[in-house]
Amino acid sequence: MHAAFEPTSRETSRPARSLVAFALLVAGGVACEAPAPPAAPPLPAVLDGYRADAWFLPDDPLLGFVEIPAGPFVMGSDPAVDPQAYDNERWSPSEPQGTVDLPAFYIGRTEVTVAQFLAYATATGASVADDALGGEPDHPVANVSWPDALAYARWLETTLHGWSGTPDFIREHLADGWQITLPTEAQWEKAARGDDGRIFPWGNEPRNGAANDSRGNGATVAAGALPCPDCAHGLRDMAGNVWELTRSPYQPYPYTETDDASDPAADALYIMRGGAFTDPPANTRTATRGGTDPGARRPFIGFRLVLTAD
Repeated sequence: MHAAFEPTSRETSRPARSLVAFALLVAGGVACEAPAPPAAPPLPAVLDGYRADAWFLPDDPLLGFVEIPAGPFVMGSDPAVDPQAYDNERWSPSEPQGTVDLPAFYIGRTEVTVAQFLAYATATGASVADDALGGEPDHPVANVSWPDALAYARWLETTLHGWSGTPDFIREHLADGWQITLPTEAQWEKAARGDDGRIFPWGNEPRNGAANDSRGNGATVAAGALPCPDCAHGLRDMAGNVWELTRSPYQPYPYTETDDASDPAADALYIMRGGAFTDPPANTRTATRGGTDPGARRPFIGFRLVLTAD
């Protein structure tokens, strides 16, 4: 179930706004059970902008990874600046926002696509949802659980470790102990909002056509298809298309990196970011925090990856 996410009024009571902002997804029973391995559709012979000889990773020098420089950024929301802010975006009772200092990392320019995930499922025979493999090859993969996303990341890391065609930069970082995984919610938010604390990836106001949200066609579009020259770091789809899983368990702010080192088996919910094609603009802001059961597979949840030292 995708909880109703948009309050009927900006005067909605604060407890109600907190509940709405949490965007809780409950996946129980059969929805959480791994299905039998699906009969995977064939991989496309070619896909514009992607390398068919490299598991359909982006055809660019760093295989789609973009550097996010080291340094501090402002995390959370100040309702005085952003009236759409939800309660769970507040840093502390005394401060609306906080400063987090992160080392450099690299994040995918777009979400992981159906073709990329299909290449993984074909290579490994992994048990994944049929619906995860049935979309358009260049659209973001959806209907993936948190363990599905981490399994893809581990496979890709292992694969690039052993591939002769891996760019030297990536090969050297992997040899130095860097990993390919899901972003923390701090990494995701820093990448989305840039150095100036912007409310949306492109600035402080909603913009028609900049995000595939509820004003669109009611479905995903090709990853990176919507141009956003003003978006921080040249990233695409940081607002809308599909919610993006992170490796951060849901914790109240203030955020600390120790929040991300807890026992995954003990955490009932994980943070997802960015909103989806089902959501209004208020839910595609850079600070919006959604939560999902790690076993949930839904048509509006996908992921992107980071190359990171932590």
